[in-house]
Amino acid sequence: MMDNVSVITMFTLSGLSGTNNYRVILFALTLLCYCVIWLVNLTIIVTIIVDKKLHEPMYIFLCNLCINGLYGTAGFYPKFLMDLLSTTHVISYDGCLLQGFVLHSSACADFSLLVLMAYDRYVAICRPLVYHSVMTKQRVCMFVFFAWFIPINLVFMSTVTTSRLRLCGSHIPKIYCVNWLIGKLACSVSIANIAIPAFNYTFYAGHFLFIIWSYVCLIRTCLKSKEKRAKFMQTCVPHLFCLLTFFVCLFFDLLYMRFGSKQDLPQSIQNFIAIEFLLISPVLNPLIYGFKLTKIRNRILGLVNFDKK
Repeated sequence: MMDNVSVITMFTLSGLSGTNNYRVILFALTLLCYCVIWLVNLTIIVTIIVDKKLHEPMYIFLCNLCINGLYGTAGFYPKFLMDLLSTTHVISYDGCLLQGFVLHSSACADFSLLVLMAYDRYVAICRPLVYHSVMTKQRVCMFVFFAWFIPINLVFMSTVTTSRLRLCGSHIPKIYCVNWLIGKLACSVSIANIAIPAFNYTFYAGHFLFIIWSYVCLIRTCLKSKEKRAKFMQTCVPHLFCLLTFFVCLFFDLLYMRFGSKQDLPQSIQNFIAIEFLLISPVLNPLIYGFKLTKIRNRILGLVNFDKK
């Protein structure tokens, strides 16, 4: 038996067995949603890249947030769309590890970029006199580099340790691959598979504490000035809304995946919980910033009006 545990080449995914009667409708809606995600994110990305007036730290971070939205959803939607039209829902071993890597690294990069945006707002509102000396072009480039580099490396180490596990099963009770669920199929517990995720969770818990601290400082500062309060409403409220949306979607999925019972909720609700962070945040983030931030909204409206002429 133990001689055969390392030859698993395919995983089966669950969650789509009851969609046969309406899978065409579900496919059309999912495809439409994926197109909307590309449209709204690409609009923000192109607008920021084309307009040199938007080459400021806040907009550069937003541009990277939208790029990450496209990166993360690319790890899920194409495979999900194929599964909707297929009678068998399987994924190769390498494909499963790759999908898990993309989804995990995208979620972590999202977190890192939201932290950078919180730091940018903290310096802009709480320390405005030193903003331009702190948020220089070189420093912003360095921040963006590490916002991608650190999550990718942390998740890569986690994926490598997962790939070294000897597996005693091939069924993943989810519509996409997650490293933790692959790890549950292991025949034995690996110390590295416990230590690396524990470090990652601790590392991003520090991010969470920093965000809380920055917003405590922001709110205390804004209570003293009407001008700063207006600036907070203009630039921080969209960020705070995107932050809360991301946290609620992701952590609800994590909590349910680890502690929820499969008999508690219908399969359709379980599927929605699984994809909400791949659906809500990638759509809402560019829409909220696009409508709320005056410079981006005016630039997009200007481009639309120019095309009409």
